[in-house]
Amino acid sequence: RNRPGGRQRTGALPDAIGEVMALLCAIRVPGSLNLYDEVDSVAWGDPRGAATDRRTALTEYLVSRWAAPVVLVGEAPGRNGARWTGVPFTSSHQLTGSGAREPTATVVHRVVAELGWASDVLLWNASMLFPPGNRDPRRAELDACAPVLDRVCRGRRVLAVGRHAQRATGAPYVRHPSHGGAARFAEDLRGALGGP
Repeated sequence: RNRPGGRQRTGALPDAIGEVMALLCAIRVPGSLNLYDEVDSVAWGDPRGAATDRRTALTEYLVSRWAAPVVLVGEAPGRNGARWTGVPFTSSHQLTGSGAREPTATVVHRVVAELGWASDVLLWNASMLFPPGNRDPRRAELDACAPVLDRVCRGRRVLAVGRHAQRATGAPYVRHPSHGGAARFAEDLRGALGGP
């Protein structure tokens, strides 16, 4: 589908993405992992270069989706998803065909594609810090990530996937797909975006 603003590129694109990545890499909150900072990543037991790989993957993703008119904001990186890939709502299995699967990421990508919005939606998280044990993001993490979230959401229609994302953005709520919420997520997203 062609939607206004869906594929336009501007000269400011690299600056905007550079700003997002610089803000993201500078975040520090005790008790959570900044996936994109090499020192923090190694301190948490990741191999050297893992944070650099995640930064590269996220930058490439942002380049491919920066013109998207809609952003779906989730809660935080998942244990089997962005924790390893660096890209919100993805898993190693989705990107490479092997490795861990992340159920929420699978549902989100399937539903967005079924609705015909795959290239017009940017996926992000209210907190881009990994919460150990896959716990909910804490207020300090959401607050620390708020400037990055604001920059990513600027000029886009925002939908919040889950209550933590709704509180962080003030955006319309879409049921999180986890814990039996896949059908309701699809219904809510269809109502918000339209589609078959």
